[in-house]
Amino acid sequence: MEVILKEDVKGLGYKNDIVDVKPGYGRNYLIPQGLAALATPAAKKMLAENLKQAAHKAEKIKTAALDLANKLATVRVELPAKVSETGKIFGAITTIQLADALKAQGFDLDRRKISINEKEIKALGEYSATIDLHREVKQQVTFVVIEG
Repeated sequence: MEVILKEDVKGLGYKNDIVDVKPGYGRNYLIPQGLAALATPAAKKMLAENLKQAAHKAEKIKTAALDLANKLATVRVELPAKVSETGKIFGAITTIQLADALKAQGFDLDRRKISINEKEIKALGEYSATIDLHREVKQQVTFVVIEG
């Protein structure tokens, strides 16, 4: 019996795979649990079309991420911070502050996609951060912590 998996099934296959299973396993477990659907000719045709459209959509998203990465490559961000007499920052610079500064320059990014390459930023200077724009697209951004 051929079925199309709707979700990943451990030991059997991944989502959108067409697999051969025993009729009892398919009828009594996979289909009632919503893990699979019968692989009729119409369902196979629909699956092929959905995969084709998903590939096109994924390529479009990746292209948009590459465009954004090219724009971010030229950006230099300045983050003002309160500084003590010895030159140390009160507190630390976080991804929230970096995301806010990028938003002010027109880049609306989720702070969870930004990772600062240093462990802690507690001094004035130049630092870099990595922004995860897509599974295959990551961009380095330079930012400067200034007295302010």
